[in-house]
Amino acid sequence: MTISRFFRSALGAGLFIAAGLTPSLAAAASANTVIRYGVTLAGLPIGSANLTINLSEGGPYKIEGSAKVGGLISLITDGHGSASSYGRLGPSQVKPSAYAATAVSGKKPQSVQMALAGGTVTTAQLQPELPPRQDRVPVTAANKRGVIDPLSAVLVPVPGPADALGPAACARTLPIFDGAQRFDIKTSYARTEQVSAKGYTGSAIVCAARYFPIAGHRPSRSQVKYMVNNRDVEIWLAPIKGTHVLAPFKIIIGTQIGRLTLTAARFGGGEE
Repeated sequence: MTISRFFRSALGAGLFIAAGLTPSLAAAASANTVIRYGVTLAGLPIGSANLTINLSEGGPYKIEGSAKVGGLISLITDGHGSASSYGRLGPSQVKPSAYAATAVSGKKPQSVQMALAGGTVTTAQLQPELPPRQDRVPVTAANKRGVIDPLSAVLVPVPGPADALGPAACARTLPIFDGAQRFDIKTSYARTEQVSAKGYTGSAIVCAARYFPIAGHRPSRSQVKYMVNNRDVEIWLAPIKGTHVLAPFKIIIGTQIGRLTLTAARFGGGEE
């Protein structure tokens, strides 16, 4: 897995939802939350990312994400993208129905459109398609069942306020299909930290995360080997006000050229 793919999978990357796939969001949606992240690599600012989350507990949700990477890292690579995901919230998991993404990295565009039903990908279109490689693990129909999209993965429903920031919130396996690769992100409790940003000051539960590729990847690639063995990945979760849902306050990914870190400067509230 390359750095850019992990980054896009963590935040999503693209916005191409087909007409008719978008569920209606009721006026009674209980939360409209904006999260704005600063992005650094090895301590140097390289970009920004945003999430807008509209959800109704037990009802529909809509997530829109965008990211832009540049600055000093543009000497190596740069890019930008946006993404959107729709679905319904279950008591302990998300149930996505549509995901779309577009990203440009090094002037090379890529887009994804997916529809899902009951955890199964019913349609998926990747443009351009990945070039054939002898060592690429093929994606089968079975790999597209029981999955969620990478943007929906940012929402973590919990049973109630008393359990929101307990260790159990981290005990999860996220079965992700991003239109090209099928992989699991397994999380476990690490510790609890105090955080502060516009819109939220309080506790965040820190989950250690591991990457387990299943299909669509090339096992021989050095980036894939690095991420499989990478134990420097954390997701800091904080509660979305007025809900039983957690979202990332901070994401840390160790890379071969330094730590990639996304930290919320704003966490909560609607659009300004």
